[in-house]
Amino acid sequence: MAANGGGGVASIVEYFIEDDGYKCGYCKGTNSNYSKGMWAHTMKVEDYQDLIDRGWRRSGMYVYKPTMDRTCCPQYAIRCHILDFKLAKSSKKVLKKMTRFLSRGEVAKGGGGTVEPMDSHSEDIGICQLPVACTSEVNIDIEKPLKIVSLEEIPESTEVQEKPQPGGAGEKEDPGQKHPSAEANVSTESFKRVPKPGRGADPNKPPCRKAKDVRRELKLEKQFQKQQQIEVGDVSQPREPSCANPRTLPLQHRAPQGNQPKSLEEFISESLSPDAVHQLEVRLVRSSPPNSQFKATFQESYQVYKRYQMTIHKSTPDKATEQQYTRFLCQSPLQAENPPDGPDLGYGSFHQQYWLDGKIIAVGVIDILPRCISSVYLYYDPDYAFLSLGVYSAVREIAFTTQLQKTAPNLCYYYMGFYIHSCPKMKYKGQYYPSGLLCPETYVWVPIEKCRTKLDQSKYSRLNEDPNAGDEKCFRDLGKVLVLYRSTVMPYSIYQRRQKRANDEVAVQQYASLVGQTCAERMLLYRS
Repeated sequence: MAANGGGGVASIVEYFIEDDGYKCGYCKGTNSNYSKGMWAHTMKVEDYQDLIDRGWRRSGMYVYKPTMDRTCCPQYAIRCHILDFKLAKSSKKVLKKMTRFLSRGEVAKGGGGTVEPMDSHSEDIGICQLPVACTSEVNIDIEKPLKIVSLEEIPESTEVQEKPQPGGAGEKEDPGQKHPSAEANVSTESFKRVPKPGRGADPNKPPCRKAKDVRRELKLEKQFQKQQQIEVGDVSQPREPSCANPRTLPLQHRAPQGNQPKSLEEFISESLSPDAVHQLEVRLVRSSPPNSQFKATFQESYQVYKRYQMTIHKSTPDKATEQQYTRFLCQSPLQAENPPDGPDLGYGSFHQQYWLDGKIIAVGVIDILPRCISSVYLYYDPDYAFLSLGVYSAVREIAFTTQLQKTAPNLCYYYMGFYIHSCPKMKYKGQYYPSGLLCPETYVWVPIEKCRTKLDQSKYSRLNEDPNAGDEKCFRDLGKVLVLYRSTVMPYSIYQRRQKRANDEVAVQQYASLVGQTCAERMLLYRS
């Protein structure tokens, strides 16, 4: 049975086999938007990286994948390669506008009420509601490892007996009592096979710990103590970025070199002069689990979000509540991970706060993953709509990705969510060069220049030009799909023998085909 590498808690997901259509936020069609989804109770960043490379996307704890050949407005995953990034003229105009405002307080004529064609990166799913609400309770306690059942332990001819469980046919269940099958304690330390008698280590003794694991724990403990000291800082005094303090992200003012074209970093740094009329500072705070700085600024950040939703998206107060904000933009299934070869601030979910003269004017919600920064959502104070903060935050996030790539070489992409060719207000994402779209059939990235002609002819298209190419990580073996059933991890083939009356093979097969064989053998599919 495949083990979950990399340490930490294994991903636990609950797949929904819903097949109903929903109202489309793009063409406004009724019941014409189709997608598949699952609730992620917890998820490793490695798994989520692999999922978004198969067209998945998260909104809060819900992870969904558009049904591309069926939905009214096909949504293609789009990413930008930051190592070869070139600024478009429209982006340069936005950066110059920000420089004039910060340096001299200049506001563009007629810009006071201007709103960008698409002001947010996360229009991909209705932010006020989810197609499916999860009611299952999966409790995770990494101190109590799960029981593991592997294929080697059970001969094929052996009949698997299971103990009677509460809530069975002959037993009444207390409505207020939690069902044992809805509780899970998962640790990757428990993914080691139980040795056969006379072979391997003694399972009754604690396993030996590797020296590198001990060193990693000590390093993380020191980093955590250092982070606790620097999390709360003086808003009025900007700090220079460093490895020891990655949460404050202003770029140092630098003069252009000779006749060379200005780089993105030079465009941004022009507006950060200490004697500017306005001072802009970008701070990074971890949102899940929330650190002290996130908690200290929660209310101010929420009030900006509330004003944004009510002014820009015309939401009513009951649709922009604190609970809704927390559920969709603060909660995240991604585990905070800090491997030695990753960025100093680690992986996971963050809020990038834009502070202007001591107050928050915008917040970019981002996920930092092993190979990319994924932009989740942006909201801003409507009073500053004239600054085109959607475009400005995008180029700042690209610059931040470039900064992280210097210490984490694999982190070299900026994911912008979905590109919808049939929706004019969404085509702006193609201006970030060079960008690629994800083929919905083979899951390879194709330069957007090669996709436009095909998408002009048909909303849905197989973007890969190789007719013989297929999905390299396609689902092959249903029996190897890992499931979590009654606090026990087991391959689906064993689960079927234990739960003979289960009629979920179609759902598990659909799940495995969408997440791919690699993730299906690594993540835990929760079965009740």
